[in-house]
Amino acid sequence: MSDQEFILFDVKGRIATITINRPDKANACNIPMLKSIHQKLIEADENEKIKCILIKSMGQRFFSAGYDLKEIQGSPEKVSQITEWGRKVNETIILMKKPVITQIQGIAIGFGVMAIMASDLRVFADRPIEELYLRLPELAISAFPQTGATLLPLLGLGLTYAKNLLFTTDKFGVEQLRNINFPAKIFPLDQLDTETLNFAKEIAKYQTEFIFFTKTMLTIMNKAYLKSCFDLEDECGKAAYDTKKKTMKQLDDFIKSLYQKYP
Repeated sequence: MSDQEFILFDVKGRIATITINRPDKANACNIPMLKSIHQKLIEADENEKIKCILIKSMGQRFFSAGYDLKEIQGSPEKVSQITEWGRKVNETIILMKKPVITQIQGIAIGFGVMAIMASDLRVFADRPIEELYLRLPELAISAFPQTGATLLPLLGLGLTYAKNLLFTTDKFGVEQLRNINFPAKIFPLDQLDTETLNFAKEIAKYQTEFIFFTKTMLTIMNKAYLKSCFDLEDECGKAAYDTKKKTMKQLDDFIKSLYQKYP
């Protein structure tokens, strides 16, 4: 299967659907896939007919296992590229004018979780935690949390849940997420495709200006904060991956400088 076939794009009526199509690799995303997702998001945002964007994936086991770490292992250049394009995808989902709905049918890890949290609305299959959970394992696998890994849980779950997700690297199932009103909708797995599309169609019925301006106003209210948070992640990531050993005093001074730079 070619890289082009890993990301499918379909437009029906006023709904654009972006589908991650790599189930044999747990829908893990490599650099070309991230570039393709970004391109499709821009294409959908510029299409005058489209009012709502749906992100989903193929297969029942995984929504997405995150970044394809095997493809970047041992290559600082590829790590830098996947970080760059991962941020671009998540930032675009947040900042674009059209609402993005993500359909989650299975396990989401790392970038998969971030894409879900960057979305405006999330629709989950009603499945037990063994079959559907969110997990951010970055700290446990010595991967620095970037491309929205700290910002997006904070926005989507709140400070306490964000810390739980990041520091414990535990799995969060549908019931836990339901208790904090994270899903917009929850449907049985066998009805997920149909009901999610119906939900997207209902959103798309609203007056165009009302849809776009509502998201835009909420985004502008937080735009400077959002960009600052992505920049903070990148700056900390660069320092964290610096191979030069730092003393506790140097770490303390660096952290103090961050407080001054990002008030």
